[in-house]
Amino acid sequence: QVLLVESGGGLVQPGGSLRLSCAASGNIFRIDGMGWYRQAPGKQRELVVGITSSGTANYADSVKGRFTASRDNANNTVYLQMNSLKPEDTAVYYCNADIIPIVYPYKRNSYWGQGTQVTVSS
Repeated sequence: QVLLVESGGGLVQPGGSLRLSCAASGNIFRIDGMGWYRQAPGKQRELVVGITSSGTANYADSVKGRFTASRDNANNTVYLQMNSLKPEDTAVYYCNADIIPIVYPYKRNSYWGQGTQVTVSS
């Protein structure tokens, strides 16, 4: 079994910062791409950033220059540093990872965390 657990969400004022973390655990052989998605009320889930195993990140235009993703491959963790937050960043943020498990049938699957709420409001 593989689990993704996010942390770091909360309430912050416009212009503030938050750092999200997502730790993967369980029967993991290898983690390939990881990413952060978000879903605001009444909207579809959207990609915020995808990050490769080598650390190359691709950001949505709406967060470029404000958000920074990073990975700690030794600890199966991905981070999202969010600066200059805006009210429109309010959403549930989800971690996603493409993981090859260490148990049969050793097939890569996409796993999701439970989500963490980020609210940007004065």
